[in-house]
Amino acid sequence: MTATLSERTLELKPVRRLDRVVIRFAGDSGDGMQLTGDRFTSETAGFGNDLSTLPNFPAEIRAPAGTLPGVSSFQLHFADHDILTPGDAPDVLVAMNPAALKANLGDLPRGAEIIVNTDEFTKRALSKVGWSADPLDDGSLAGFRVHPVALTSLTVEALRDTSLARKDAERAKNMFALGLLSWMYHRPTEGTEGFLRSKFAKRPEIAEANVLAFRAGWNYGETTESFAVSYEVAPAAKAFAPGRYRNITGNLALAYGLVAASRQSQLPLFLGSYPITPASDILHELSRHKNFGVRTFQAEDEIAGIGAALGAAFGGSLGVTTTSGPGVALKSETIGLAVSQELPLVVVDIQRGGPSTGLPTKTEQADLLQAMFGRNGEAPVPIVAPATPGECFTMAIEAARIALAYRTPVFLLSDGYLANGSEPWRVPEIGELPDLTVEFATEPNREDGSFWPYLRDPETLARPWAVPGTPGLEHRIGGIEKQDGTGNISYDPANHDHMVRTRQAKIDGITVPDLTVDDPGGDATLLVLGWGSTYGPIAAGIREVRAHGGRVAQAHLRYLNPFPANLGEVLARYERVLVPEMNLGQLALLLRARYLVDARSFTQVSGMPFKAAQLAAVIKENLDAH
Repeated sequence: MTATLSERTLELKPVRRLDRVVIRFAGDSGDGMQLTGDRFTSETAGFGNDLSTLPNFPAEIRAPAGTLPGVSSFQLHFADHDILTPGDAPDVLVAMNPAALKANLGDLPRGAEIIVNTDEFTKRALSKVGWSADPLDDGSLAGFRVHPVALTSLTVEALRDTSLARKDAERAKNMFALGLLSWMYHRPTEGTEGFLRSKFAKRPEIAEANVLAFRAGWNYGETTESFAVSYEVAPAAKAFAPGRYRNITGNLALAYGLVAASRQSQLPLFLGSYPITPASDILHELSRHKNFGVRTFQAEDEIAGIGAALGAAFGGSLGVTTTSGPGVALKSETIGLAVSQELPLVVVDIQRGGPSTGLPTKTEQADLLQAMFGRNGEAPVPIVAPATPGECFTMAIEAARIALAYRTPVFLLSDGYLANGSEPWRVPEIGELPDLTVEFATEPNREDGSFWPYLRDPETLARPWAVPGTPGLEHRIGGIEKQDGTGNISYDPANHDHMVRTRQAKIDGITVPDLTVDDPGGDATLLVLGWGSTYGPIAAGIREVRAHGGRVAQAHLRYLNPFPANLGEVLARYERVLVPEMNLGQLALLLRARYLVDARSFTQVSGMPFKAAQLAAVIKENLDAH
């Protein structure tokens, strides 16, 4: 039987063992870099490495070919131990054209490896990015280990005996590059070949051409003198607790979490949504799960999407709407209506750079104050935020729990970094999931045989949820203020004051876990407090500071409204509090107002996540300033 590529021995070339590697694939937005990176990631996850990814692509559907705005990249950090971020800087850059090289060159440390597609380094391509001389010849790359590879022509040559035209054959060059990198780092190959045959099942000639290009890239690495060494990164056996794992992105985990919440609550899931980057993948994924009772509605606009979701909640479904910051602005009136009606609704905001249309494909966490206060009147809404791609599953279930138990809309704040990034995720057992069963009102709740829609549970202050059409439970809800208990329209000042305070008390009384603090010695004077996707870079930065003797504590907020009950006590325990955020200090503002603590901000709004070394330096500065 013929051995597969990954089963061949590599005795002819030495193998160097590494504990971690950061690889970045970069090319034109039509070069398939996201697919290439995703396949390398899938094989790496299957091999057992811990990993973290950072896809980065332009907002334009198709920016001009060969230009800097059109560069798309995919970064992967994988290791034989527990890691927290996609890596600060690539050890290896695969550059498919001059634009990809120029756009990413500034991120490379000296000594990094660069694999360059020399076929694309023409005078015209160089002039598009402002290079008058070829950097491959002028010595400007002397500080790097450069591997010139004619990726395009080698791919065309490998596919010479196929029926594909040259232009179609050239499109497989990303698979040649993937094969080469798979050889360099001993990645499994069977999964990629199976994926290609499945993806192009209706066009078997395309499938086989991509497989041939992939194999040709592997063989090139094995036989060429340009690559004298291959590398091995062992599985991260100690990084994972026992269980079944898979690679998962934040948006996929969030979609699965919503399906799980639907099953655990025994309610049909209804998603009313309008496509918007970077939230659209949730709509795409949920549309595949009709067998679980999921119904998806792609509305004509954001307002219609949330209106349909709220209507579904009125009818007894788990109502969900997904969007990003601009969509939240349009949905704000209906969120206020849900607050007034006191119906469960999950509002998923996958944050992106703003304001307005802003940076659609770049990350930011600047919608916190919008989620907290972005409605007319006193309209409090609970807010939860996952810290990792895998936690998007957990926090989706938690958002549903709060919405269903307290009869309220709930914000789930993710962002583009979590949504598109991926990591290994342990698939939970069904028995580990919480019971979200809901008891609907089925009979009158007054001695006189009437039904009051605002007669509240004394513990949660939630009102009863009565499915329309239930005999004897006819009731009135809406946006105009209601009388407490009866639900009749009321303009009475005292009643309005009572209802406003009651709705606020309901949110304030939501049960959330206490904030946990990582303070190994118990003697730290500095607390670094974050929320959302800053968790990985903060934890990695703190790990670096502690490795050099620094004493620093870390805590991370997943519940932003209400805050954990012990947050005030935690903040008072430390002399200084540092709050890194990808905004201009929104959480810090809330902490200073609520707890009168001198929370110091460290902020960034570049559209990219923090780097671990960057945060390590800031943490050390704050320690040294004491």
